Amino acid sequence: MRLWLLSLLLCGCLWLPGPGRAQTPLSVLRDGTWVEWWRPADAPARWSGPLPVVSEAVAWQAAGAGIEWGELHLSGRGLARRVLAIVVRADPGRLRFSLDRPEGGRWDLDAAPAGAVLAFNAGQYTAAGPWGWLVLEGRERQPPGTGPLVMAIVADDRGALRWLDPGEPPPRAAGHVRAAFQSYPALLTGDGEVPGALRVAGQGIDLAHRDARLALGELRDGRLLVVLTRLDGLGGALEAAPFGPAVPEMAALMGALGCRRAVLLDGGISAQLLVRGPGANVRRWRGWRAVPLGLIAMPRE
Repeated sequence: MRLWLLSLLLCGCLWLPGPGRAQTPLSVLRDGTWVEWWRPADAPARWSGPLPVVSEAVAWQAAGAGIEWGELHLSGRGLARRVLAIVVRADPGRLRFSLDRPEGGRWDLDAAPAGAVLAFNAGQYTAAGPWGWLVLEGRERQPPGTGPLVMAIVADDRGALRWLDPGEPPPRAAGHVRAAFQSYPALLTGDGEVPGALRVAGQGIDLAHRDARLALGELRDGRLLVVLTRLDGLGGALEAAPFGPAVPEMAALMGALGCRRAVLLDGGISAQLLVRGPGANVRRWRGWRAVPLGLIAMPRE
């Protein structure tokens, strides 16, 4: 049923009304009231800290190993009329990170090990597999890719994470890189800077295209933030449909939640996320297709 409805949406037979591709003012549902918090014309060039109206609207629930998750209900216009954001923050000091690239290059949430407390698809992909720099189990499988908005995420021998801003050379000869991947476009760099290509059209990024999104960010206290968006409505029948925030709106959301760095991962029907709580309490937000690479977090021993 959901594939039939999605096909209608994609072919234009069941198109949603309104300016579907234009950036739109965004509101957040807080205490039962919609509160506008972002407008394209007034978008900041830098986020210096969380925006309380957004960051404090998340009702956090404890999972395992220093992980919390919650939800945000967002509203705009057209194809951004209703968006659900699943928000996860995690203490990397209590986690050990690794990359999983199964034989055949088909990874989904069912491939995550039983002890994983956090798992999601990593990087961007081409028809041949993961794009850009790839290090698995300490061995470089692919050389770094290049581009003005490319970021790299590196896990060392202890499983700790390090972020590399665009233009920062990957430590290929360091010998302590256990896992690494690249993704793009960067949403926030340095200390909350919104890249110019996300603020001014015509610099290689489609600023109006809408999609389901998955983003990874670094909060100012060092914790990780993972945000997955879903279409909010229709009883959840089309929650993984490829409609949602435009790239500048996603950058704003990561900044409003307190990130100093952030990057998009492959979204659309690929985006998927697992959060494991105590016992058998596992939440899965599935994608509609398998991907070549997953990022896994296990509790530190």
